[in-house]
Amino acid sequence: MNEFMEFFNNSAPENVATSVKMLLLLTVLSIAPSILILMTSFTRIIIVLSFVRTSLATQQMPPNQVLVGLALFLTFFIMTPVLSEVNEQALTPLFNDEIELEEAYNRAAIPFKEFMSKHTRQKDLALFLNYTGSETPNSIEEIPMTALVPAFAISEIKTAFQIGFMIFIPFLVIDMIVASVLMSMGMMMLPPVMISLPFKILLFVLVDGWYLIVKSLLQSF
Repeated sequence: MNEFMEFFNNSAPENVATSVKMLLLLTVLSIAPSILILMTSFTRIIIVLSFVRTSLATQQMPPNQVLVGLALFLTFFIMTPVLSEVNEQALTPLFNDEIELEEAYNRAAIPFKEFMSKHTRQKDLALFLNYTGSETPNSIEEIPMTALVPAFAISEIKTAFQIGFMIFIPFLVIDMIVASVLMSMGMMMLPPVMISLPFKILLFVLVDGWYLIVKSLLQSF
């Protein structure tokens, strides 16, 4: 213990500052999954892609790794302007010792607040603000992250379910038509899913379904 304290006291200030920055970086990386899920477009994208696979009834096709990978790259594509602004306004000045850590956090929070507030329903945000007894903020900068993040999350989940419902409708119609045809032919023991699956895949391919889904997701942001 004494050797450690002696080493720490004899260390140059710049080395200590570098160690603190590395510690902060590792801390951010450890909570990066939560930040990615709750403060970006990832939640909406992965839920919609899961709805597509479920409505097609293709079991594990595409695999989870493919859906998550596609959702990650779409998230990075959508969030590029926000991440670039955070890097320019907060991270670069912090690493150049131009600003303090607290100011860097405040600067980095503003682009995320602007993005999340744009896609957060006022009703959801008011729920958390009223629960904590907070006053109505006059600007985006005054919105506390503790209220904005969960409000944004439940807004994204609702939006994703609305998109997923619209995706389900055409495939549900196909299942109903196939089931009605099988019943009229007296083939009640044959599972309708086995017959409707090729037709749903054919329809999805003919209308270029993945292009339309990704296009709709991009336009929703």
